[in-house]
Amino acid sequence: MTYLTDVSALARKDLKIELRARDTLPAMLLFVLSTLVVFHFALPAESASDAAYGLLWVAIVFTALLGLSRAWVPEHEHGVLDGLILAPCDRSAIWLGKTLATLAFLLAAQVVALPAFALFFASLDVTAVAGVVLADVGICVVGSLLAAMAAASRARELLLPLLVLPLSIPLIVGGVGAAISPDGERYLLFLALYDAVFAVLSWASFEYVVTE
Repeated sequence: MTYLTDVSALARKDLKIELRARDTLPAMLLFVLSTLVVFHFALPAESASDAAYGLLWVAIVFTALLGLSRAWVPEHEHGVLDGLILAPCDRSAIWLGKTLATLAFLLAAQVVALPAFALFFASLDVTAVAGVVLADVGICVVGSLLAAMAAASRARELLLPLLVLPLSIPLIVGGVGAAISPDGERYLLFLALYDAVFAVLSWASFEYVVTE
């Protein structure tokens, strides 16, 4: 089997499990919609739209954390990760398959969240939407690695946000900048560079994370 075939099989495995169990995606959809509704009534009507874009990223990041917190739990609870590590495939394919599956869940949540944001707060142009997509990639790239580390801990619900949130700050800056800056393309390049650098680092270090 080729590397891409392994990645595809692992990603399909996570997607099929979610379609059968319906645990992660409905929770993410409900959470992000509830958060935007709460912000809609909590934010004063005369507030600037720039503040609303910041609230959008609060909803996005914490929705992503909700998905990441469940990403590796089935593998650890049922001993599947040990079998995947012993399988005759590149171990980085495990990380990439999990990243793609988590990204699919997050993008599905954004399909609902972004129209809701435009309805409640302000419109989003193409640059802003591109910033959301690039930031989603970065969150899943970094978050999948850190979630694999945290899942082995008893305090994974506490440890994962402590690991992910500091590394998400550049993504939030880039995402908000892409939405409100007149030179949003520079922020898109920043997000793309962040994604590329951390994708390489996560891909290269995943084998050491799962074997420790």
